[in-house]
Amino acid sequence: MLSVLLFAAAWVACLAKPNEYYSYSPALGSGGGAPFVTSGEGSITGVKVWEHPGHFITGFQLRYGTRWDRQIGRAYHTPLRMDLFEGETITQVSGKYHPSNYIYQLIFGTSRGRYLIAGQPVQKSFNFYPEHSEAELRLLSGRFNGGAITSLGAHWGLAPEGYGNSTS
Repeated sequence: MLSVLLFAAAWVACLAKPNEYYSYSPALGSGGGAPFVTSGEGSITGVKVWEHPGHFITGFQLRYGTRWDRQIGRAYHTPLRMDLFEGETITQVSGKYHPSNYIYQLIFGTSRGRYLIAGQPVQKSFNFYPEHSEAELRLLSGRFNGGAITSLGAHWGLAPEGYGNSTS
């Protein structure tokens, strides 16, 4: 029964007009632990990142509009934080990861050329960005094992009409 429902949902989704601005940067990392996905209405207007000093990323949090989404991972010390300006969007997520354990560095780049850099520049590099120049970061997904972020993927698209980046 469940497989019939999943097939029907996928078929209906194919009939609907696709979001031509949607793209996905596939998750990388070890993939151990519990899955997570961020969510919120409108554009992302702020980012907080927690790091274990000298080591890896322990958690992060995104703000959509004026509301912070739930914290992903573990808060460790004071977070590094970036508040976006009106009309500014996240257009790049980069960093470093080790294939068998953690995300070691996160870099959020914006449409105004600003960056939030957290963590250590060690291990393998990754660079996520949208396929369409008009798209922005919509959500992050991945896994967390209780101590650190172990896997990360990025979803790109347009904020729904009426939900632009307005922090006023």
